[in-house]
Amino acid sequence: MRSEMVPPAHLEGIAAEEIPGEPVFREARPEPCVVVIFGITGDLSKRKLLPALYNLMAGGSLPENFAVIGVSRSDATTAELREQLRLSVMELGGQRISDAATWEKFAGAIEFTRGAAEEPATYHRLKEQLAAVDSAKGTRQNRIFYLATPPEAFAHVIDNLRRSGLIYRPRTSTTEPFSRVILEKPFGHDFASAHALNELVAASLDESQAFRIDHYLGKETVQNILVFRYANAIFEPIWNRRYVDFVEITAAETLGVEQRGAFYDDTGVMRDIVQNHLLQVLALSAMEAPVSFGADDVRSEKVQVLRSLRRITTAAVPRAVTFGQYDGYRREKGVAPDSRTPTYAAMKVHIDNWRWQGVPFYLRAGKRLASHTTEIAVHFQSVPLYLFTGADKCQTVAPNVLRIRIQPNEGISLRFVAKVPGDHLSIGNVNMAMRYANAFGKPLSEAYERLLLDCMRGDATLFARRDEVEEAWKFVTPILETWEKGREPPELYAPGGQGPTKAETLLEKSGHALTPL
Repeated sequence: MRSEMVPPAHLEGIAAEEIPGEPVFREARPEPCVVVIFGITGDLSKRKLLPALYNLMAGGSLPENFAVIGVSRSDATTAELREQLRLSVMELGGQRISDAATWEKFAGAIEFTRGAAEEPATYHRLKEQLAAVDSAKGTRQNRIFYLATPPEAFAHVIDNLRRSGLIYRPRTSTTEPFSRVILEKPFGHDFASAHALNELVAASLDESQAFRIDHYLGKETVQNILVFRYANAIFEPIWNRRYVDFVEITAAETLGVEQRGAFYDDTGVMRDIVQNHLLQVLALSAMEAPVSFGADDVRSEKVQVLRSLRRITTAAVPRAVTFGQYDGYRREKGVAPDSRTPTYAAMKVHIDNWRWQGVPFYLRAGKRLASHTTEIAVHFQSVPLYLFTGADKCQTVAPNVLRIRIQPNEGISLRFVAKVPGDHLSIGNVNMAMRYANAFGKPLSEAYERLLLDCMRGDATLFARRDEVEEAWKFVTPILETWEKGREPPELYAPGGQGPTKAETLLEKSGHALTPL
Protein backbone atom coordinates (compact mmCIF):
# COMPACT_ATOMS: atom_id res chain seq x y z
CA MET A 1 0.00 0.00 0.00
CA ARG A 2 1.31 3.45 -0.88
CA SER A 3 1.70 5.79 2.09
CA GLU A 4 1.18 9.45 1.13
CA MET A 5 2.60 12.18 3.37
CA VAL A 6 1.37 15.75 3.65
CA PRO A 7 4.35 18.11 3.54
CA PRO A 8 4.82 20.72 6.28
CA ALA A 9 3.85 24.28 5.37
CA HIS A 10 7.49 25.41 4.94
CA LEU A 11 8.01 22.57 2.46
CA GLU A 12 4.95 23.27 0.35
CA GLY A 13 5.04 21.18 -2.77
CA ILE A 14 7.55 18.66 -1.38
CA ALA A 15 6.04 15.27 -0.60
CA ALA A 16 7.92 12.06 0.05
CA GLU A 17 6.79 8.48 0.06
CA GLU A 18 8.53 5.22 0.74
CA ILE A 19 8.51 2.95 -2.31
CA PRO A 20 6.74 -0.36 -1.55
CA GLY A 21 8.68 -3.59 -1.66
CA GLU A 22 11.72 -5.17 -0.10
CA PRO A 23 14.72 -2.91 0.60
CA VAL A 24 17.40 -2.90 -2.09
CA PHE A 25 19.86 -3.98 0.59
CA ARG A 26 18.67 -5.39 3.91
CA GLU A 27 21.08 -5.20 6.83
CA ALA A 28 21.67 -8.32 8.87
CA ARG A 29 20.68 -8.58 12.50
CA PRO A 30 23.78 -8.01 14.69
CA GLU A 31 25.13 -11.10 16.40
CA PRO A 32 25.60 -11.43 20.18
CA CYS A 33 28.80 -9.66 21.21
CA VAL A 34 30.80 -7.78 23.83
CA VAL A 35 31.95 -4.23 23.07
CA VAL A 36 35.19 -3.50 24.92
CA ILE A 37 35.86 0.24 25.13
CA PHE A 38 39.40 1.33 25.92
CA GLY A 39 39.11 4.80 27.43
CA ILE A 40 35.53 4.43 28.67
CA THR A 41 35.85 7.36 31.09
CA GLY A 42 37.01 9.72 28.31
CA ASP A 43 35.05 12.43 26.55
CA LEU A 44 34.33 10.43 23.38
CA SER A 45 32.85 7.53 25.33
CA LYS A 46 30.68 9.76 27.51
CA ARG A 47 29.48 12.10 24.76
CA LYS A 48 29.05 9.69 21.85
CA LEU A 49 29.62 5.98 22.37
CA LEU A 50 27.56 5.21 25.46
CA PRO A 51 24.63 7.44 24.42
CA ALA A 52 24.69 5.72 21.01
CA LEU A 53 24.70 2.23 22.53
CA TYR A 54 21.90 3.17 24.93
CA ASN A 55 19.79 4.56 22.09
CA LEU A 56 20.34 1.38 20.10
CA MET A 57 19.16 -0.71 23.04
CA ALA A 58 16.17 1.58 23.64
CA GLY A 59 15.25 1.21 19.97
CA GLY A 60 15.54 -2.57 20.03
CA SER A 61 18.50 -2.67 17.63
CA LEU A 62 21.07 -4.38 19.84
CA PRO A 63 21.26 -8.17 20.12
CA GLU A 64 19.62 -9.61 23.22
CA ASN A 65 22.94 -11.13 24.27
CA PHE A 66 25.09 -8.05 24.62
CA ALA A 67 27.55 -6.49 27.05
CA VAL A 68 29.96 -3.57 27.42
CA ILE A 69 33.30 -3.80 29.22
CA GLY A 70 35.05 -0.54 29.91
CA VAL A 71 38.83 -0.36 30.34
CA SER A 72 40.40 2.64 32.06
CA ARG A 73 43.01 3.69 34.60
CA SER A 74 40.18 5.08 36.75
CA ASP A 75 39.79 3.83 40.33
CA ALA A 76 35.99 3.82 39.96
CA THR A 77 33.98 0.74 40.83
CA THR A 78 31.56 -0.77 38.33
CA ALA A 79 28.66 0.81 40.22
CA GLU A 80 30.32 4.24 40.16
CA LEU A 81 31.08 3.92 36.46
CA ARG A 82 27.47 3.02 35.70
CA GLU A 83 26.29 6.12 37.53
CA GLN A 84 28.77 8.34 35.68
CA LEU A 85 27.57 6.96 32.38
CA ARG A 86 23.91 7.37 33.33
CA LEU A 87 24.55 11.08 33.85
CA SER A 88 26.39 11.26 30.52
CA VAL A 89 23.56 9.59 28.63
CA MET A 90 21.08 11.98 30.21
CA GLU A 91 23.09 15.17 29.73
CA LEU A 92 25.41 14.73 26.79
CA GLY A 93 23.51 13.52 23.80
CA GLY A 94 21.54 10.34 24.42
CA GLN A 95 17.76 10.11 24.33
CA ARG A 96 16.24 11.20 27.59
CA ILE A 97 16.07 8.29 30.02
CA SER A 98 12.35 8.02 30.75
CA ASP A 99 12.13 4.23 30.89
CA ALA A 100 13.80 3.08 34.10
CA ALA A 101 13.59 -0.57 33.06
CA THR A 102 15.54 0.07 29.84
CA TRP A 103 18.24 1.93 31.71
CA GLU A 104 18.52 -0.80 34.32
CA LYS A 105 18.88 -3.37 31.55
CA PHE A 106 21.55 -1.28 29.86
CA ALA A 107 23.40 -0.54 33.09
CA GLY A 108 23.37 -4.24 33.93
CA ALA A 109 25.25 -4.91 30.67
CA ILE A 110 28.16 -2.62 31.66
CA GLU A 111 31.24 -4.03 33.38
CA PHE A 112 34.58 -2.44 34.22
CA THR A 113 38.23 -3.49 34.12
CA ARG A 114 40.84 -1.23 35.64
CA GLY A 115 44.22 -1.02 33.91
CA ALA A 116 46.58 0.85 31.61
CA ALA A 117 46.80 0.18 27.89
CA GLU A 118 50.53 -0.56 28.02
CA GLU A 119 50.37 -3.08 30.89
CA PRO A 120 50.07 -6.79 29.90
CA ALA A 121 48.34 -7.51 33.23
CA THR A 122 45.38 -5.40 32.04
CA TYR A 123 44.73 -7.89 29.24
CA HIS A 124 44.99 -10.91 31.52
CA ARG A 125 42.23 -9.41 33.69
CA LEU A 126 40.23 -8.47 30.60
CA LYS A 127 40.49 -12.00 29.21
CA GLU A 128 39.15 -13.47 32.46
CA GLN A 129 36.30 -10.96 32.55
CA LEU A 130 35.38 -11.66 28.93
CA ALA A 131 35.14 -15.38 29.70
CA ALA A 132 32.86 -14.63 32.65
CA VAL A 133 30.64 -12.36 30.54
CA ASP A 134 30.43 -14.96 27.76
CA SER A 135 29.26 -17.51 30.30
CA ALA A 136 26.77 -15.19 32.01
CA LYS A 137 25.32 -13.39 28.97
CA GLY A 138 25.78 -15.83 26.09
CA THR A 139 27.87 -13.48 23.94
CA ARG A 140 29.54 -16.42 22.14
CA GLN A 141 33.11 -15.08 22.39
CA ASN A 142 32.33 -12.35 19.84
CA ARG A 143 34.33 -9.20 20.59
CA ILE A 144 34.54 -5.63 19.32
CA PHE A 145 37.44 -3.62 20.71
CA TYR A 146 36.89 0.14 20.46
CA LEU A 147 40.08 2.22 20.79
CA ALA A 148 38.67 5.47 22.21
CA THR A 149 42.20 6.41 23.24
CA PRO A 150 44.86 8.85 22.05
CA PRO A 151 46.53 7.51 18.87
CA GLU A 152 49.81 6.92 20.67
CA ALA A 153 48.09 4.13 22.65
CA PHE A 154 46.97 2.22 19.53
CA ALA A 155 50.19 0.24 19.20
CA HIS A 156 50.09 -0.86 22.87
CA VAL A 157 46.46 -1.96 22.70
CA ILE A 158 46.67 -3.85 19.39
CA ASP A 159 49.92 -5.60 20.28
CA ASN A 160 48.68 -6.65 23.73
CA LEU A 161 45.36 -7.88 22.33
CA ARG A 162 47.28 -10.08 19.92
CA ARG A 163 49.73 -11.35 22.54
CA SER A 164 46.93 -12.21 24.95
CA GLY A 165 45.05 -14.23 22.34
CA LEU A 166 42.06 -11.87 22.18
CA ILE A 167 42.44 -11.35 18.42
CA TYR A 168 41.21 -14.39 16.50
CA ARG A 169 42.05 -15.36 12.98
CA PRO A 170 39.49 -14.08 10.46
CA ARG A 171 36.32 -16.12 10.63
CA THR A 172 35.52 -18.42 7.72
CA SER A 173 31.90 -19.09 8.73
CA THR A 174 29.26 -17.59 11.02
CA THR A 175 29.69 -20.51 13.42
CA GLU A 176 33.12 -19.15 14.40
CA PRO A 177 33.52 -16.24 16.84
CA PHE A 178 34.69 -12.86 15.52
CA SER A 179 37.05 -10.19 16.82
CA ARG A 180 37.06 -6.67 15.34
CA VAL A 181 38.89 -3.47 16.24
CA ILE A 182 37.52 0.06 15.76
CA LEU A 183 40.19 2.76 15.45
CA GLU A 184 39.30 6.41 15.94
CA LYS A 185 40.81 9.20 13.90
CA PRO A 186 43.30 10.79 13.59
CA PHE A 187 44.74 7.80 11.78
CA GLY A 188 48.30 9.02 11.43
CA HIS A 189 49.84 12.50 11.37
CA ASP A 190 51.16 12.31 7.80
CA PHE A 191 51.68 9.64 5.15
CA ALA A 192 54.70 8.05 6.85
CA SER A 193 53.00 7.70 10.25
CA ALA A 194 49.74 6.46 8.69
CA HIS A 195 51.64 3.85 6.70
CA ALA A 196 53.53 2.74 9.82
CA LEU A 197 50.30 2.44 11.77
CA ASN A 198 48.73 0.44 8.96
CA GLU A 199 51.72 -1.90 9.01
CA LEU A 200 51.26 -2.37 12.76
CA VAL A 201 47.56 -3.11 12.30
CA ALA A 202 48.30 -5.53 9.46
CA ALA A 203 50.77 -7.43 11.68
CA SER A 204 47.98 -8.29 14.14
CA LEU A 205 44.72 -8.01 12.20
CA ASP A 206 43.33 -9.01 8.85
CA GLU A 207 42.03 -5.97 6.96
CA SER A 208 38.49 -7.35 7.38
CA GLN A 209 38.92 -6.99 11.15
CA ALA A 210 40.08 -3.33 11.12
CA PHE A 211 37.33 -0.68 11.20
CA ARG A 212 38.75 2.84 10.82
CA ILE A 213 35.93 5.13 11.84
CA ASP A 214 35.04 8.55 10.40
CA HIS A 215 31.75 9.64 11.95
CA TYR A 216 30.91 11.81 8.90
CA LEU A 217 30.30 8.62 6.92
CA GLY A 218 27.60 7.56 9.37
CA LYS A 219 25.39 10.55 8.59
CA GLU A 220 22.22 9.78 6.62
CA THR A 221 22.87 12.50 4.06
CA VAL A 222 26.36 11.19 3.28
CA GLN A 223 24.95 7.69 2.79
CA ASN A 224 22.25 9.15 0.55
CA ILE A 225 24.76 10.58 -1.94
CA LEU A 226 25.01 7.24 -3.76
CA VAL A 227 21.24 6.66 -3.85
CA PHE A 228 20.56 10.22 -5.01
CA ARG A 229 23.15 10.00 -7.78
CA TYR A 230 22.43 6.53 -9.13
CA ALA A 231 18.67 6.18 -8.62
CA ASN A 232 17.70 9.41 -10.41
CA ALA A 233 17.97 9.44 -14.18
CA ILE A 234 17.68 13.24 -14.29
CA PHE A 235 20.94 13.70 -12.36
CA GLU A 236 23.37 10.87 -13.16
CA PRO A 237 23.63 11.72 -16.92
CA ILE A 238 24.65 15.32 -16.09
CA TRP A 239 26.99 14.46 -13.19
CA ASN A 240 30.14 15.10 -15.21
CA ARG A 241 32.43 17.67 -16.85
CA ARG A 242 30.00 18.40 -19.70
CA TYR A 243 27.35 19.85 -17.41
CA VAL A 244 29.04 20.69 -14.08
CA ASP A 245 30.91 23.99 -13.85
CA PHE A 246 32.42 23.53 -10.39
CA VAL A 247 31.76 21.86 -7.03
CA GLU A 248 32.08 23.29 -3.51
CA ILE A 249 32.51 21.09 -0.43
CA THR A 250 32.30 23.06 2.81
CA ALA A 251 32.74 22.18 6.48
CA ALA A 252 32.29 25.37 8.50
CA GLU A 253 32.06 25.68 12.27
CA THR A 254 31.07 28.61 14.47
CA LEU A 255 33.01 27.27 17.47
CA GLY A 256 36.72 27.72 18.10
CA VAL A 257 39.05 25.11 19.55
CA GLU A 258 37.28 25.28 22.95
CA GLN A 259 39.18 23.02 25.41
CA ARG A 260 41.22 21.26 22.71
CA GLY A 261 43.85 23.95 22.17
CA ALA A 262 46.95 21.79 22.72
CA PHE A 263 45.59 18.97 20.53
CA TYR A 264 44.46 21.32 17.79
CA ASP A 265 47.72 23.26 17.71
CA ASP A 266 49.49 20.01 16.87
CA THR A 267 46.85 19.02 14.34
CA GLY A 268 45.32 21.95 12.49
CA VAL A 269 42.43 22.04 10.08
CA MET A 270 44.14 20.01 7.34
CA ARG A 271 44.63 16.96 9.56
CA ASP A 272 41.47 17.45 11.61
CA ILE A 273 38.96 17.95 8.78
CA VAL A 274 40.37 18.02 5.25
CA GLN A 275 42.39 14.79 5.14
CA ASN A 276 39.51 12.66 6.38
CA HIS A 277 36.06 14.25 6.35
CA LEU A 278 36.29 16.40 3.23
CA LEU A 279 38.22 13.92 1.12
CA GLN A 280 35.77 11.16 2.06
CA VAL A 281 32.82 13.35 0.99
CA LEU A 282 34.70 14.30 -2.19
CA ALA A 283 35.28 10.65 -3.04
CA LEU A 284 31.62 9.75 -2.58
CA SER A 285 30.52 12.74 -4.65
CA ALA A 286 32.86 12.03 -7.55
CA MET A 287 33.16 8.21 -7.66
CA GLU A 288 31.96 5.96 -10.45
CA ALA A 289 29.05 3.58 -9.90
CA PRO A 290 30.11 0.49 -7.94
CA VAL A 291 29.06 -2.94 -9.18
CA SER A 292 27.16 -3.43 -5.89
CA PHE A 293 26.64 -1.81 -2.50
CA GLY A 294 29.14 -4.28 -1.03
CA ALA A 295 31.80 -2.73 1.21
CA ASP A 296 34.81 -3.37 -1.00
CA ASP A 297 33.00 -2.49 -4.22
CA VAL A 298 32.08 0.95 -2.83
CA ARG A 299 35.45 1.56 -1.22
CA SER A 300 37.40 0.55 -4.32
CA GLU A 301 35.62 3.24 -6.35
CA LYS A 302 36.39 5.83 -3.66
CA VAL A 303 40.06 4.88 -3.79
CA GLN A 304 40.08 5.46 -7.55
CA VAL A 305 38.96 9.06 -6.98
CA LEU A 306 41.66 9.66 -4.37
CA ARG A 307 44.28 8.18 -6.72
CA SER A 308 43.06 10.52 -9.47
CA LEU A 309 43.51 13.70 -7.44
CA ARG A 310 46.04 15.93 -9.15
CA ARG A 311 48.94 16.38 -6.75
CA ILE A 312 49.55 19.97 -5.65
CA THR A 313 53.28 20.58 -5.97
CA THR A 314 55.37 22.76 -3.67
CA ALA A 315 55.41 25.52 -6.26
CA ALA A 316 51.64 25.33 -6.75
CA VAL A 317 50.64 25.47 -3.08
CA PRO A 318 50.53 29.32 -2.87
CA ARG A 319 48.27 29.43 -5.94
CA ALA A 320 45.97 26.53 -5.01
CA VAL A 321 45.72 26.64 -1.20
CA THR A 322 44.81 29.37 1.28
CA PHE A 323 45.49 29.06 5.00
CA GLY A 324 43.91 31.24 7.67
CA GLN A 325 43.77 31.57 11.42
CA TYR A 326 40.97 33.22 13.38
CA ASP A 327 41.92 36.31 15.34
CA GLY A 328 42.33 35.27 18.98
CA TYR A 329 43.43 31.69 18.30
CA ARG A 330 46.91 32.30 19.70
CA ARG A 331 45.37 33.38 23.01
CA GLU A 332 43.51 30.08 23.42
CA LYS A 333 44.63 27.81 26.26
CA GLY A 334 47.28 25.35 25.09
CA VAL A 335 48.10 27.25 21.88
CA ALA A 336 51.62 28.56 21.26
CA PRO A 337 51.73 32.39 21.22
CA ASP A 338 53.50 32.36 17.83
CA SER A 339 51.51 29.46 16.33
CA ARG A 340 51.24 29.17 12.53
CA THR A 341 48.68 26.35 12.81
CA PRO A 342 45.83 27.08 10.38
CA THR A 343 42.25 27.01 11.61
CA TYR A 344 40.97 27.57 8.06
CA ALA A 345 41.94 26.06 4.73
CA ALA A 346 40.52 26.51 1.25
CA MET A 347 41.91 24.76 -1.81
CA LYS A 348 41.24 24.20 -5.46
CA VAL A 349 41.68 20.57 -6.50
CA HIS A 350 41.22 18.65 -9.75
CA ILE A 351 40.34 15.04 -10.43
CA ASP A 352 42.21 13.83 -13.48
CA ASN A 353 39.86 11.24 -14.92
CA TRP A 354 37.40 10.92 -17.78
CA ARG A 355 34.36 12.16 -15.82
CA TRP A 356 35.83 15.20 -14.07
CA GLN A 357 38.77 16.46 -16.16
CA GLY A 358 38.79 20.27 -16.01
CA VAL A 359 36.13 20.65 -13.29
CA PRO A 360 37.51 22.40 -10.19
CA PHE A 361 36.49 21.17 -6.75
CA TYR A 362 36.80 23.81 -4.03
CA LEU A 363 37.30 22.44 -0.51
CA ARG A 364 36.74 24.78 2.43
CA ALA A 365 36.93 24.08 6.16
CA GLY A 366 37.38 26.31 9.16
CA LYS A 367 36.52 27.34 12.69
CA ARG A 368 34.89 30.49 14.07
CA LEU A 369 33.04 31.20 10.84
CA ALA A 370 29.66 32.82 10.23
CA SER A 371 27.63 29.61 10.27
CA HIS A 372 27.77 25.94 11.19
CA THR A 373 27.27 23.98 8.00
CA THR A 374 28.63 21.03 6.06
CA GLU A 375 27.41 20.72 2.49
CA ILE A 376 28.18 19.82 -1.11
CA ALA A 377 27.16 22.40 -3.73
CA VAL A 378 27.17 21.27 -7.37
CA HIS A 379 27.12 24.32 -9.69
CA PHE A 380 25.93 23.45 -13.18
CA GLN A 381 26.99 25.12 -16.40
CA SER A 382 25.14 28.25 -17.50
CA VAL A 383 22.61 28.01 -20.32
CA PRO A 384 23.22 29.88 -23.61
CA LEU A 385 22.08 33.39 -22.76
CA TYR A 386 21.11 34.79 -26.17
CA LEU A 387 17.40 34.82 -25.19
CA PHE A 388 18.09 36.74 -21.99
CA THR A 389 20.74 39.29 -23.00
CA GLY A 390 20.76 42.56 -24.90
CA ALA A 391 20.55 46.27 -24.28
CA ASP A 392 16.97 46.09 -22.99
CA LYS A 393 17.36 42.87 -21.01
CA CYS A 394 18.87 43.35 -17.57
CA GLN A 395 17.89 40.26 -15.61
CA THR A 396 20.63 37.73 -14.85
CA VAL A 397 19.96 34.04 -15.31
CA ALA A 398 21.67 32.24 -12.44
CA PRO A 399 23.04 28.73 -13.05
CA ASN A 400 21.31 25.78 -11.40
CA VAL A 401 22.82 24.72 -8.07
CA LEU A 402 22.20 21.43 -6.27
CA ARG A 403 23.03 21.42 -2.56
CA ILE A 404 23.33 18.34 -0.39
CA ARG A 405 23.31 19.49 3.24
CA ILE A 406 25.11 17.05 5.55
CA GLN A 407 24.63 19.04 8.76
CA PRO A 408 22.68 20.65 10.32
CA ASN A 409 19.12 20.46 8.89
CA GLU A 410 20.11 17.53 6.67
CA GLY A 411 18.52 17.63 3.26
CA ILE A 412 18.75 18.48 -0.43
CA SER A 413 17.87 21.68 -2.27
CA LEU A 414 17.81 22.66 -5.94
CA ARG A 415 17.91 26.15 -7.40
CA PHE A 416 16.28 26.65 -10.78
CA VAL A 417 14.86 29.52 -12.80
CA ALA A 418 11.15 30.11 -13.44
CA LYS A 419 8.92 32.85 -14.81
CA VAL A 420 7.50 35.26 -12.28
CA PRO A 421 3.66 35.48 -12.60
CA GLY A 422 2.46 38.60 -14.42
CA ASP A 423 2.13 40.23 -17.85
CA HIS A 424 5.85 40.74 -18.35
CA LEU A 425 8.38 38.01 -19.07
CA SER A 426 10.22 38.38 -15.81
CA ILE A 427 12.35 35.59 -14.34
CA GLY A 428 13.13 34.55 -10.77
CA ASN A 429 15.15 32.01 -8.85
CA VAL A 430 13.34 29.18 -7.09
CA ASN A 431 14.92 27.21 -4.26
CA MET A 432 13.16 23.90 -3.72
CA ALA A 433 14.26 22.15 -0.52
CA MET A 434 13.73 18.79 1.13
CA ARG A 435 14.63 18.17 4.77
CA TYR A 436 15.19 14.62 5.96
CA ALA A 437 13.74 15.33 9.38
CA ASN A 438 10.34 16.07 7.80
CA ALA A 439 10.20 14.27 4.47
CA PHE A 440 9.77 10.64 5.50
CA GLY A 441 8.45 11.09 9.01
CA LYS A 442 11.27 8.99 10.46
CA PRO A 443 13.90 10.10 12.98
CA LEU A 444 17.51 10.32 11.84
CA SER A 445 19.96 8.08 13.65
CA GLU A 446 23.10 9.54 15.12
CA ALA A 447 26.21 8.69 13.12
CA TYR A 448 27.80 6.63 15.89
CA GLU A 449 24.65 4.55 16.25
CA ARG A 450 24.81 3.50 12.62
CA LEU A 451 28.55 2.86 12.65
CA LEU A 452 28.55 0.80 15.85
CA LEU A 453 25.70 -1.29 14.51
CA ASP A 454 27.49 -1.82 11.19
CA CYS A 455 30.62 -3.04 12.98
CA MET A 456 28.52 -5.55 14.93
CA ARG A 457 27.19 -6.79 11.59
CA GLY A 458 30.64 -6.91 10.04
CA ASP A 459 29.64 -4.36 7.37
CA ALA A 460 32.67 -2.15 6.62
CA THR A 461 31.09 -0.03 3.85
CA LEU A 462 31.12 3.15 5.94
CA PHE A 463 34.62 2.60 7.34
CA ALA A 464 37.87 3.63 5.68
CA ARG A 465 40.03 0.92 4.14
CA ARG A 466 43.83 0.98 4.42
CA ASP A 467 44.42 2.20 0.88
CA GLU A 468 41.82 4.96 1.28
CA VAL A 469 43.66 6.35 4.28
CA GLU A 470 47.05 6.20 2.60
CA GLU A 471 45.88 7.75 -0.69
CA ALA A 472 44.32 10.66 1.22
CA TRP A 473 47.57 11.22 3.10
CA LYS A 474 49.59 11.02 -0.14
CA PHE A 475 47.57 13.98 -1.40
CA VAL A 476 47.62 16.05 1.79
CA THR A 477 51.15 15.43 3.12
CA PRO A 478 53.08 17.45 0.45
CA ILE A 479 50.77 20.43 1.09
CA LEU A 480 51.37 20.18 4.84
CA GLU A 481 55.12 19.83 4.41
CA THR A 482 55.26 22.89 2.17
CA TRP A 483 53.29 24.95 4.65
CA GLU A 484 55.15 23.76 7.74
CA LYS A 485 58.58 24.41 6.17
CA GLY A 486 57.56 27.95 5.27
CA ARG A 487 57.53 31.10 7.37
CA GLU A 488 54.56 32.99 5.99
CA PRO A 489 51.93 33.48 8.71
CA PRO A 490 48.35 32.38 8.03
CA GLU A 491 46.02 35.22 7.10
CA LEU A 492 44.08 36.39 10.16
CA TYR A 493 40.31 36.54 9.82
CA ALA A 494 37.65 37.97 12.07
CA PRO A 495 35.63 35.44 14.10
CA GLY A 496 32.08 35.10 12.85
CA GLY A 497 32.94 36.08 9.28
CA GLN A 498 33.57 34.43 5.92
CA GLY A 499 37.21 33.55 6.50
CA PRO A 500 40.37 34.89 4.81
CA THR A 501 39.98 37.25 1.86
CA LYS A 502 42.56 35.19 -0.06
CA ALA A 503 40.02 32.37 -0.24
CA GLU A 504 37.76 34.56 -2.36
CA THR A 505 40.69 35.46 -4.61
CA LEU A 506 41.37 31.76 -5.12
CA LEU A 507 38.01 31.37 -6.84
CA GLU A 508 37.82 34.76 -8.52
CA LYS A 509 40.83 33.83 -10.66
CA SER A 510 38.67 31.06 -12.12
CA GLY A 511 35.57 33.22 -12.43
CA HIS A 512 33.83 31.54 -9.51
CA ALA A 513 32.68 32.68 -6.07
CA LEU A 514 32.27 30.84 -2.77
CA THR A 515 28.77 30.52 -1.42
CA PRO A 516 28.38 32.93 1.54
CA LEU A 517 28.18 31.15 4.88
